[in-house]
Amino acid sequence: MNARLPLTGVLRLGRPSDIWFKPALSVVVAVAPPNLTLLALGRLDLAMYTMAGSLCALYAHSRPYAARARALAWVLLGMVTGLGVALVAASLTGSAVVLVTVGALLAAVQKALCDATRIGLPGHVILTFISSAALFAPQTLAQVPGHLALALAAGAWAWLVCMAPGLLRPHGPERRATAHALLAAAAYVESRNAHAGRAEASRSAQAGGTEASRGAHAGRTEESRSAHSDLTPESRTAHTAVQAAWHTLLSGGARSETRRALERLVVRAEIALAAPADTDPARLRAWARALRGNGPVPKAPYDDELLGVDVELALPAHPWWRALGPLAPIAVRTALGCALAGYASLALGVGRPYWALVTAASLYQANITLTWSRGVQRVVGNLVGVLVFAAVVPLAHLGAAALVLCCLAFNFGAEALIARNYWLGSICVTPMALLITEFAGYQEPGRLITERLVDTLVGAVVGFLAAVAVTNRRAGDRVERALAAVEGARERTARLLAEPRPAPGALDHARRVLAAALVDLRAGVEAASGEWWQRALPQERVVHAERNGHRTLAATVRHHRAEGADA
Repeated sequence: MNARLPLTGVLRLGRPSDIWFKPALSVVVAVAPPNLTLLALGRLDLAMYTMAGSLCALYAHSRPYAARARALAWVLLGMVTGLGVALVAASLTGSAVVLVTVGALLAAVQKALCDATRIGLPGHVILTFISSAALFAPQTLAQVPGHLALALAAGAWAWLVCMAPGLLRPHGPERRATAHALLAAAAYVESRNAHAGRAEASRSAQAGGTEASRGAHAGRTEESRSAHSDLTPESRTAHTAVQAAWHTLLSGGARSETRRALERLVVRAEIALAAPADTDPARLRAWARALRGNGPVPKAPYDDELLGVDVELALPAHPWWRALGPLAPIAVRTALGCALAGYASLALGVGRPYWALVTAASLYQANITLTWSRGVQRVVGNLVGVLVFAAVVPLAHLGAAALVLCCLAFNFGAEALIARNYWLGSICVTPMALLITEFAGYQEPGRLITERLVDTLVGAVVGFLAAVAVTNRRAGDRVERALAAVEGARERTARLLAEPRPAPGALDHARRVLAAALVDLRAGVEAASGEWWQRALPQERVVHAERNGHRTLAATVRHHRAEGADA
């Protein structure tokens, strides 16, 4: 066992997302018209079905608008499919055990598909919340088409809400991703230069020593400098930001002149990572600031480096379903944990076992350590959330309009706060979920609070125990595959460097493939390091592969500059 279960830092608040207000406002605009329409018609009991479509507005806000349109369409299809399965199951059987089983299997499928397609936050949790709640809604087969139609109509409105900002700022997501890459590269360059300054001061302090001690110290300093430049958190953060920027730009559809200009800036960020001593971080930050709004994109040189992008776009894309195999242990964890949590809730006589099911589903992350942290955050957020519900329920019970407005406020609060820490967002999610149950009629608050607390604790404890019981041995396999990918990409890049005249764009494409492989290796190592019962990771081989990979990246930059000087 090599995973640790931390308590310190689990509840620490992070920085808010740069666009925290976008999903927060989008979900309010997506939810309000359907709910207010149902309120005017006196049919708030149907709000669960419109909420299914409206909550699709939470997804894909970081994607370019062409990619966002496709992603939101798939999310809506997945939402309606899960809702349809749940409603049909609810209409065919009243067995709570069967319904919990169906909900657990749906949660596992939703988790696997969301992870495989990398749909991003909020992931499968919203899909599971809707489908699990629908399992326990009174239903007949004749009602299912109408309820699905409500979800589709609200989902179409949510799609329009999320696409509307593109009319004012068509390249907003790409500009933000590029700015993040530039700022991360600038932070790395500053960190690297500061480290070099400390190393120089240390060498000066040792200048009076013997020649042998100076040589040994210089060797240690050089090794330390190399380790700092290749393996620091700032370096990893910057490489991840650069790869995220490339992913955003390459998924954005047609390559307009604006997008090409952004690609040139990302190339500048890549070069800064490979040659920090020759980079001015102030210039990177100035470029990042210039990307705010809709002003002209700063011009960067070396258009020929974009030939590598043309090579990359010409290659066939990897199908997402290839990622399903490695996700099998996580899917099994989700199915088992959700089922056992639901059964335990039923055994305790709780009237809404889907709350325990959804709590368990929300826990599962890339490894046991992160799952533990999410469990702590979920429990703390829900405990505080029920206190907020107790304080707000007298206001919500003033009338149906007050109930709807309170739900809208909590929708906004949840999305505004959850980026800082999951538990903070849960403080708003919990009362919102409790108030939604009252759309069909007011209920006794004390009973709602008690059942929610019980289901939260049951779901968290049982869900985590299921995660411990189902080991993820494939996490180590992922590291081996990632190592092989890095080593293969480095060898291909080195061969191109040795050629007198590589094919146009081939070296730049190879550089990007190697950088992406290094990012994937680091993610795989971090995921495997947080797992239980893992075989020992090849740490020495990982460090060797990362250092050699980053040095090869630097060599590609020197090669390109040498070619430019010769020209």
